[in-house]
Amino acid sequence: MNYRQWLKQASEALNQANPDENGKTDALVLLQFATGKSRTQILAFDETEIDEKVRSNLTALLARRLKGEPIAYILGEKEFWSLSLNVSKSTLIPRPDTEILVEKALMIAKEKLQKNPPYFAILDLGTGTGAIALALASELMPICEKQQTELKIIGVDLIPNAVELAKSNAEKNQLNVAFFQSQWFENVEGKYDLIVSNPPYIDEKDEHLNQGDIRFEPLSALVASEQGYGDLQHIIKLAPAYLKNSGALLVEHGWQQGEKVRSIFVENHWENIATLRDYGDTERVTYGFWDNYEVL
Repeated sequence: MNYRQWLKQASEALNQANPDENGKTDALVLLQFATGKSRTQILAFDETEIDEKVRSNLTALLARRLKGEPIAYILGEKEFWSLSLNVSKSTLIPRPDTEILVEKALMIAKEKLQKNPPYFAILDLGTGTGAIALALASELMPICEKQQTELKIIGVDLIPNAVELAKSNAEKNQLNVAFFQSQWFENVEGKYDLIVSNPPYIDEKDEHLNQGDIRFEPLSALVASEQGYGDLQHIIKLAPAYLKNSGALLVEHGWQQGEKVRSIFVENHWENIATLRDYGDTERVTYGFWDNYEVL
């Protein structure tokens, strides 16, 4: 069997298993992964015969995808903010919508850095793969080095495997970010200019937990108490104690949770509260600023 024949067979099987996905794209990605060849090489030399060992591996990879396992878990990596990140089943798969949070955090950080502070600190809560912290580091490190501002970015996660994964991603991308284990603020010290988080925010009774890629992701990173608001409430309430004056908190949340999350910010005396929409035009990230020295 050659490349062209395998792609046709695999694409048809994938389209039949999941009509909502692009079977040809997935098949091509799997073939690239198994052969080590680029998309261009595969399509230009599609009559190349697949040897028995590679074909056996392809059969196993295809079987996993046919069961609905996300491509990112099969490949063990995912791109986020132009960074190549290792992923595992102990963490969520980084998603494009989370880049909305990164974009806004960068805007706030760059505005603060215009004052040329000697020291700038960011805390990422529930860091998972380290995606948010590493994306921020990739953009801010050159700015801080140029103006001689000491940059400190920390990511924490409750799951030890996630912490190790995030460390591997920092090393892989040659970015200076520290990761350690902590249940939210439990082991955190110091004050930060920015706190960012993509915490669990799904209600444990949500029917979507049994659908699509999300079935394969860890519940600990998805589900929160109090109908999905438990961790968000905890973070919004406690964050002021870890922020410098005029510091900001940015949190990602569900597409129907914007109004409630804004109300939690208001109840906890935050200022300049606003919500950003994602690429699907739904409310996805809410932020606020802490402008009082007194923590209520």
